[in-house]
Amino acid sequence: MTSPESRRTLLDRIVPGLTGTAEIVVGPEHTAPFVGSGRIAVLATPVMINLIEAAALAAVEHLLPAGHQSLGIQLDISHTAATPIGLRVIATAEVSRVEARTITFRVTARDELETIGGGMHRRVVVSVSRFDERVQRKLRKNAADP
Repeated sequence: MTSPESRRTLLDRIVPGLTGTAEIVVGPEHTAPFVGSGRIAVLATPVMINLIEAAALAAVEHLLPAGHQSLGIQLDISHTAATPIGLRVIATAEVSRVEARTITFRVTARDELETIGGGMHRRVVVSVSRFDERVQRKLRKNAADP
């Protein structure tokens, strides 16, 4: 079990103001019809969310100790403008708060012309081995239940 003292040192390199970005050029594979979230060939909301999560990872993942990673646990996102195929979209995530193992980000997504979305995203830092143990227990429990 991780003690409160080691948790503090676990995230001591993660501080408000850190930023990360991720970008794509919208292609047919990024559109709502392709991912099943609508019928108009514009950037799909799930793809924008994926880009936002990638920006959050870019901000902090490289600062985590070996054997740890962050997992998305909460999104409060708006998607307010459409982006057609061919435009570049850049997502930015800025650390706004760190509490225990939870990192909160302010996030935005912009295409080449305007802001298209944003909001708040939270991630929790976990030990990969301990997390995998819990997942494997869940699988075994499911296999044991008829």
